[in-house]
Amino acid sequence: MMRKHYTDVEKKAVTQYGSKGTSIRVLVSPEDGAQNFILRRFEIELNGIIGLHNHIQEHEIYILSGKGEVFNDEETIKIKENDVLYVPPNEPHGYRNTGNDNLIFLCTIPLLE
Repeated sequence: MMRKHYTDVEKKAVTQYGSKGTSIRVLVSPEDGAQNFILRRFEIELNGIIGLHNHIQEHEIYILSGKGEVFNDEETIKIKENDVLYVPPNEPHGYRNTGNDNLIFLCTIPLLE
């Protein structure tokens, strides 16, 4: 078993996909003994963005706080605290903070070999 506080994990800037004002903390990973999933915590500052991109993994997301949008070329969905999102594999997606506070969410992805 393992326990840590999220602030014990190094905060790294997200710069891929034209992202701005965004950081990530990898909370649970293979380094912790995880064999099936990775748990990440994202924080998007005011007017920050994670640009449009896609992955072969699905994403399960829980919004901890803030307001924003998840978007692709065809639609934009408003998101807020306590919303849950599912992004299927290979579906383009991006995130934008549209609120007055940081947009913070947890994102779980499967561990791929």
